[in-house]
Amino acid sequence: MATHSSALIIPAPTPSATNSLTNAVDIRQAKAPVEIPTGWTWLWWTLGILAVAAAAYLLWRRWGRQQAPPAPPIIIPPHVRARDRLRAALEWLGQPERFCVLVSDTIRVYLEERFELRAPERTTEEFLGELQGSALLARSQKQSLADFLMRCDLVKFARYQPGEPELRDLYDAAVRLVEETEPSSMAGPTAGNQPRPEQPQVTAGP
Repeated sequence: MATHSSALIIPAPTPSATNSLTNAVDIRQAKAPVEIPTGWTWLWWTLGILAVAAAAYLLWRRWGRQQAPPAPPIIIPPHVRARDRLRAALEWLGQPERFCVLVSDTIRVYLEERFELRAPERTTEEFLGELQGSALLARSQKQSLADFLMRCDLVKFARYQPGEPELRDLYDAAVRLVEETEPSSMAGPTAGNQPRPEQPQVTAGP
């Protein structure tokens, strides 16, 4: 009895199939080409770094200015402010009432700032009454101040119309009062028995 055996025959791979498989493996394992920086790339990087550094420097400067202590305010002495206001009042010589309001208010504010006298808040009579009991001004200065304020009130309230020479005389009287009572004048050898401005003696009002 004859026996027939079956066998699986696998054909040998052809050279073309082997090459295709090898090529597929090689393609999967291949890497992208490495990009070599050019001169322009380095230039842009350098410019970017410089821009960041400049921005950081500007921020640092701005922060430093904000942290710096503010400058102390400039303090203008009362007699300097009074002189400036009196000079500015000369522009109103053509309007006597306005001029007298400005020069009288200037002297009142000056006396308050200089000697802590409450001149602006009081009438002329009240202020002069308080001033009589004060040793801050000499007798001649008190008399000059009283004459100055009463002449100003005559223009402000009685509608008196003085001429320019009389208005300039009021201006001169105001300037003279400021000059005689400023610190450098009162601290000089001719100050007599007047108290020093650092120790004002203010008489309490009613």
